[in-house]
Amino acid sequence: MLRALGRIILLPIAFVLAAGVTLFVIFSLGQERAVQAVTGRGPEDIPIGAVVDLVGLAMRLASVHTLVPALLLVIVGEVARIRSSIYYVVGGGVALAVVPLLTRLGQPMTVLELSPVVWQVLATAGFAGGFVYWLLAGRKA
Repeated sequence: MLRALGRIILLPIAFVLAAGVTLFVIFSLGQERAVQAVTGRGPEDIPIGAVVDLVGLAMRLASVHTLVPALLLVIVGEVARIRSSIYYVVGGGVALAVVPLLTRLGQPMTVLELSPVVWQVLATAGFAGGFVYWLLAGRKA
């Protein structure tokens, strides 16, 4: 009984901390990629499309669509008692990479027009968030 109560308290805290790490990675790595794209080049060489994609995607990340895949990952991992770090790390990356697809439900499939930089930032942030969740709660599922 006490163990179940401890898990009920630990899981939301671990999820919120993992989400915080994910957001930190998105903003720091996204900012780094945007700066790399802008600096050291002339104004005609700046890939404005990549910067606009990152900003637009960051605004859509504030929606509920970002929580659904991650919550499903955590629920399946907890119910099935999956303790593998690979499940949470790869699952976190996949869960965050699915977000652009979910935000465009009912719209034309132009999501594949996102630059590879955006996909790289999202996958890296998802990997980091999945790893943090596994460290805090997933190891003892």
